Amino acid sequence: MKSIVIAGAGIGGITAALCLHEKGFKVKVFEAVDEIRPLGVGINVMPSASKILHDLGLGQQLDDIAVRTRCIEYRTKYGHVIQSDPRNVEAGFAAPQYSIHRGELQFLLLDELRSRLGEEALEICKPVVGFRQTDDIVTTLLEDGSTYDSDFLISAEGLRSKIRAQLHPDEGPLCYEGTMMFRGAVEMDQISDGKTMIIAGDHDVKFVTYPISEKLRKQGRALTNWVAELRHSSPRHIDDADWNRGATMDYITPFKEFMMGDMNCAKIMEATESVTEFPMIDRDALPFWTEGRVTLLGDAAHPMYPIGANGATQAIIDARAIADILAENPVPDGLKIYEASRLPATRAVVLSNRAGGPERVLDIAAARVTGPDDKIEDLITAEELEEVAASYRNVAGFQKKKV
Repeated sequence: MKSIVIAGAGIGGITAALCLHEKGFKVKVFEAVDEIRPLGVGINVMPSASKILHDLGLGQQLDDIAVRTRCIEYRTKYGHVIQSDPRNVEAGFAAPQYSIHRGELQFLLLDELRSRLGEEALEICKPVVGFRQTDDIVTTLLEDGSTYDSDFLISAEGLRSKIRAQLHPDEGPLCYEGTMMFRGAVEMDQISDGKTMIIAGDHDVKFVTYPISEKLRKQGRALTNWVAELRHSSPRHIDDADWNRGATMDYITPFKEFMMGDMNCAKIMEATESVTEFPMIDRDALPFWTEGRVTLLGDAAHPMYPIGANGATQAIIDARAIADILAENPVPDGLKIYEASRLPATRAVVLSNRAGGPERVLDIAAARVTGPDDKIEDLITAEELEEVAASYRNVAGFQKKKV
């Protein structure tokens, strides 16, 4: 039985462990933190990734806790609906899009990992600091001085992967997009139908919100996740970006001008007890992910701007791909095949996100709409909007089923 070490027990790493175990591999996961807690706020799992989770037998658990997103509604700051982009199975996708608390998804996956692989498959408080390898084996180096030998090593450590740094010691700095993101979640009345993701504004001032609790939705309430994005040219906390850093600047004032009929963006933010800030950063695509028996996955391989809600989705797709490919090619060349499959695809998503991804429709509208009395249909054609949406679905890999 081939053995695999995974560095990192985030969403991508745990999903990879489940997929690889399903294919008959012996898997060991090392996680740096001394306690795994349900950190973060909301994320979205696109249909292409939720299909993978359904195939792992997790569909019912997801339906119990996550909201099946009906559509993404793009709006101007005046409240015009620019486009309503359906994301449910009724629209022709093989599986739903889910909106969910990141911590709840991670703990769902952790429970499955412990149940299927056993408690011994995961060791916490074990930071991976590097590796050495021969033609026959790879040795994972741990911070406490211990080592672990296996056939393969997968880095799923995220943005600051030590393994990525060893593979690419001369990599340049993080890329800052120029936008600061402020995040929070608050329990409140439902917005719209309680299943809609709303993205409003433009590239400089943008408000994103969606419900992330199916349990509350069934009670007629919502745990409303929101993200406020503001253009801020002076870099803030780029090199030490931390998803848990509390907000340190005014993020509410620009949104007092938003005119949404069914929600007050500023009041939603004012009602939120805990708000964090994070710069919109990514990295340039790497020339390679793989060296011998070692490769990268998820944010360790391709950190991207959270435009199009694709970060977790692409990590889950990586996980399925590496398991399927190694099952057919359980040799180092299998990692190269995985890289050849996923590196170009994720590079395309990174570049598309830098160009605005599906949210380009916001800027198209902002350039043409001058006030609340304008009519979107007079200024933008449905064909123009669908071209943007279809292009991103193709790049990100969640096309509708062919009839």
